[in-house]
Amino acid sequence: MKIFMTGGNGFVGTHLTRALTAEGHQVTLLVRKGANVPALPQEVTLLEGRSTEAGAWQESVPAHDVLVNLAGATIFRRWSPAYKQLLRDSRILTTRRLVDAITADAAPKITLLSTSAVGYYGFRQDEELDEHSPPGTDFLAKLAIDWEAEALRAREKGTRVCIMRFGVVLGRGGALPEMARPFRFFVGGPIGTGTQWFSWIHIDDLTRAARFVMEHPSIEGPANFTAPQPVTNRDLSTALGKVLGRPSFMPAPGFMIKLIMGEFGEVILNGQRVIPRLLTDAGFRFGYPDIEAALRNLLVHV
Repeated sequence: MKIFMTGGNGFVGTHLTRALTAEGHQVTLLVRKGANVPALPQEVTLLEGRSTEAGAWQESVPAHDVLVNLAGATIFRRWSPAYKQLLRDSRILTTRRLVDAITADAAPKITLLSTSAVGYYGFRQDEELDEHSPPGTDFLAKLAIDWEAEALRAREKGTRVCIMRFGVVLGRGGALPEMARPFRFFVGGPIGTGTQWFSWIHIDDLTRAARFVMEHPSIEGPANFTAPQPVTNRDLSTALGKVLGRPSFMPAPGFMIKLIMGEFGEVILNGQRVIPRLLTDAGFRFGYPDIEAALRNLLVHV
């Protein structure tokens, strides 16, 4: 297959690109001029362009079989009003430009895999959530609603669309090294009450799930890209401590998280208990359904 990817030079995109090229697929990455691009297989084609802006790069889109939309500024930092606008623009404008680039004649032959997040569901305490659950009303939920709506416009052209609602992606990059750092220094523990739910996915399962969706034309619409066993923050802390051989009883008070992180602190102190119903019903099998096994794979001897 010929695959076109936005955000492909990031943590998830790099892993997915390597997995796809290893299987013989051709991958084109849209990158900004002067962007820091990690070492990638020589089979990867780099195309310069700004994903949030219309440009010559859009002319290449119809020649591909699959479009993978991963672009978006990280949410893992304090949000100023200007940064919240960047969060919106980097996601919504990129998705809009990508869908605009799908021509009428190419649309029925194309599959669009567009990223969203479990933040779509808002903060729902212990409620178990699947793809049929309604959205929340906070900033991230509203952002996800608008983001997904831009991707779903491609359906009107006849394109198959799958919305990948990511949980926290665990790998040897991304968020996990920062999560593990306090434990390595013997000051790790639960955040706030520790009762909030943590929906996660191992990076290898995410890349396999994306390829699974590409290869199964019957899968479309929203799909939760999360492990089938979400855990509470306290259970996550216990697993981190056990895998690293460190104590896990030093809590981070909620008021400190809010003081340091502002509005984003609410995301850390709350959570969603998300189940990947669509993927499991379609027959996908997770390699790392258990948090301790996933952490042991990613953190031991690293």
